[in-house]
Amino acid sequence: MRVSRFLRTGARLAVPLVLTPTVLLSPPPLPLPLPLPLLAARTGDPAPPDAAGSGAGVPALGRVWPVGVRPRVQRGWEPPETRYGRGHRGVDLAAAPGTPVRAVAAGRVSYAGRVAGRGVVSVELSGTGAPPLRTTYEPVLPSVEKGAEVAPGEVVGTVAAAGSHCAVPCLHWGLLRADVYLDPLGLLPPHLFGGPSRLLPVLGVPLPE
Repeated sequence: MRVSRFLRTGARLAVPLVLTPTVLLSPPPLPLPLPLPLLAARTGDPAPPDAAGSGAGVPALGRVWPVGVRPRVQRGWEPPETRYGRGHRGVDLAAAPGTPVRAVAAGRVSYAGRVAGRGVVSVELSGTGAPPLRTTYEPVLPSVEKGAEVAPGEVVGTVAAAGSHCAVPCLHWGLLRADVYLDPLGLLPPHLFGGPSRLLPVLGVPLPE
């Protein structure tokens, strides 16, 4: 009886000794595959600026787009790393020559003339502090003069046929406070970016039909 009991006890103690190396050497379970994330986007369509960018802190006091209803953004705002570094200090909006250019918000015309061969109109926006925010539009044929007060949506000129840096006709729209460039799209409230969205997969994987 004692021998039998001793053998049973030894067998129970041996089980962990056999299992423990197996458990320790077993690889961890593989994680379940995650679905590819989807991005809500519309290729070439305007989108509100990232809250982390310099569109943040810009008051959404705009009432209209400078051209059209919701123009195609040919090139977005690309802030330079340094004051004189490379970048894109504004946004390029598709617009044919002769398209009316409107003030996006109320303000006073601070400049209307030519700069480096391009027609430029600048408007200091009312109620935006000191120094005030200043929008710029180029290339344009101005229809206003310096010092004129303009209302939201008021025409300040038309898109010029010459002077654009775009491959196809466009309006370059900029925004500054003093000499600091900001994202002009931050001036526009969300409803001006309206329209249906289309989901586009990351990594170029098409969605099923």
